[in-house]
Amino acid sequence: MNYNLKKTLKDINVKGKKVLVRVDFNVPLKDGVITDDNRIQAALPTIKYLVENGAKVILFSHLSRIKSEDDKKTKSLAPVAKRLEEVLAQSVNFVNQTRGTELETAINALNEKEVLLFENTRFEDVKDGEVVKAESKNDPELGKYWASLGDVFINDAFGTAHRAHASNVGIASNISESALGFLVQNEIEMLGKGIDAPERPFVAILGGAKVSDKIGVIDNLLTKVDKILIGGGMTYTFHKAMGLEIGNSLLEADKVELAKEYLEKANGKIMLPVDSLCAPEYADVAPTLCGENVPAGMMGLDIGPKTIEMYEKELANAKTVVWNGPMGVSEFENFKAGTVAVCEAAAKRKADGGFTLIGGGDSAAAAIKLGFKDEFSWISTGGGASLEYMEGKELPGIAAIQNK
Repeated sequence: MNYNLKKTLKDINVKGKKVLVRVDFNVPLKDGVITDDNRIQAALPTIKYLVENGAKVILFSHLSRIKSEDDKKTKSLAPVAKRLEEVLAQSVNFVNQTRGTELETAINALNEKEVLLFENTRFEDVKDGEVVKAESKNDPELGKYWASLGDVFINDAFGTAHRAHASNVGIASNISESALGFLVQNEIEMLGKGIDAPERPFVAILGGAKVSDKIGVIDNLLTKVDKILIGGGMTYTFHKAMGLEIGNSLLEADKVELAKEYLEKANGKIMLPVDSLCAPEYADVAPTLCGENVPAGMMGLDIGPKTIEMYEKELANAKTVVWNGPMGVSEFENFKAGTVAVCEAAAKRKADGGFTLIGGGDSAAAAIKLGFKDEFSWISTGGGASLEYMEGKELPGIAAIQNK
């Protein structure tokens, strides 16, 4: 699907209109305190544009999963409203309801340039102690109700674009005007540039635990890339397919035949580690260097120095680099070297005029934690959504938005 045909914020006159904005404020909270406000910051360009252009701004988001009434006590968006006031430098009216007279009255009382945030959309997933999943399963009545609260719908939550929820598809299907916010627009442009129209050589780095998590990505990218560099736990399913010894390393036995098929289909495009850092258990202990074969009683937990050197060399000439998934157990101090090295090698490409993209999730968290946030051309805000984009799948939250 060509998402560039979708209406964007600047295609719509928002002055004086009640503008419903689906944002992604699914931020980490510890004891009611936000530990990382990146997602709030990412929504600011859209919110500020709407305020400056005289809209009545109605924001809403999910926060975590809601499985019981008890969850509602600790997963309110109230702390988000407080933080948003600080970064937006204007007052934000927080309504701790997802529907009803109090919410409707507050929305109807909004003046131009005022901002309201209502409660966690996933509170609608539990009603009177019963799990109903009205938001998560796109309940038609709920989407219609939320759409009735505004004149225009803006989807600026890329993190949920791969899901058909009442707060994105439900509203978009029941409102006369809809468009993409700046964050989602940027995501589409950047993912499109990296995956659909790459400059060559194009190198993808795929890590993570399981081949099954990346089947669709490998399938789609094999037709587009010059090389795929594999790391992480899924290495060992490929190694098993090659007849190598993998010791106690992570293995998806039911995916070995599939891994064989990919290796044949790849025609040399898939590069696999030639050595590993191993340990006798899944723990942050001093590593043992193993070659291609992992001895009995050991498990591979990171790529080794020869592989790092091989991957750095491959990345050195790349014009486009797309990275998704760590090279090892990067949260362990002793097994993060591979992820750090690949991160550094990929980051260098931007400095040399290349295009570098991180597809959200663990690799995005790793790059930000390592201090490389500004060293990449784009770090996606949506792990699952960017993964599905890489698989070539349609994203329902974006597909539901009107075309220009």
